[in-house]
Amino acid sequence: MPWLLLPFLLAACAPALLGVDPKRLPDPGDWDPKPAPLEWWYASGFAEPYAFHFAFFKAYAPPSYRILGLPGSLFGAFHAAHLALTDLRTGERRFLEASDQDLLAQRGRAEAGPRLELAGWRFFREGEGFRLQAPGVDLLFFPQKPPVVHPPGYSGTEATGRMYYQSYTRAGTWGWVLGERVQGESWLDHQWGEQLSGVSATWDWFGLHLSDGSELMAYQVKDQGGEVVQVLGSRVDPLGRVEALELAFLPGEAWRSPSGRTYTLAWRLEGPGLSLALRPLFREGEILSRTTRVAYWEGPVLGEGVLRGYPVRARGMGEFVAGAFRP
Repeated sequence: MPWLLLPFLLAACAPALLGVDPKRLPDPGDWDPKPAPLEWWYASGFAEPYAFHFAFFKAYAPPSYRILGLPGSLFGAFHAAHLALTDLRTGERRFLEASDQDLLAQRGRAEAGPRLELAGWRFFREGEGFRLQAPGVDLLFFPQKPPVVHPPGYSGTEATGRMYYQSYTRAGTWGWVLGERVQGESWLDHQWGEQLSGVSATWDWFGLHLSDGSELMAYQVKDQGGEVVQVLGSRVDPLGRVEALELAFLPGEAWRSPSGRTYTLAWRLEGPGLSLALRPLFREGEILSRTTRVAYWEGPVLGEGVLRGYPVRARGMGEFVAGAFRP
């Protein structure tokens, strides 16, 4: 009977999923979708008078996950999108999410370009930049520096799973948010690999624009037991050249969210020639996602300190992942 052939037809269409090979790093400018277990595109920053966080996820079900008795990966990739808006004048926050996890839902798409679509949300290349269209948001991003691959090229370890890591670290931004004309600067990310993020790994992350015209990425990855297993730092100088930095994350003020989770929100980043104190603009920033089932804090941060003997100010976004969330 034809239906008996369904598992074989699905298996023939299923992609061979790729992990991270530390010896083969991606082209910094290749942001097209990859046949990876997990992949995301990310845009965040200041579009004044708002700060915003957008993420588009593409993921295949883990091998052990079954749908109708069949391996979930045979049904293709699932997609989710997050959008958080913070009014910088009042601290008021809005969070929206969408997904196609329901098999009867309209399927999202992640195509070369990249061109990403889900439930009316769209993120795609437009000319020399990118455009985001989502509920209440229409933003244009124009990179001011070439894309980079952050040294050593990936985050995570063999035990936690790894993710290739590419960025446009500074992009001029303008458009409309909730009917208001906005303008500012953003940070764009693309990560893909085999990590089961939020489960096999959690992290603390900053993407910062510094007043000297450079950008700083700081990232510490933790294993399932909460132990730090990797610390990454990189600086993109005013000419767009990327270099690795030695960093240490020194925790400061912690905040207990209404859900009962504790997030360290104030940090000091220390390293050779670097001392930077960072703080959130607003404490409220927890996201409890029903689509990705991860609990995390995301929001705008400010800071000041010293870099190579000169005072610097910092402005950007912080992301602190608490772990799995079961709604």
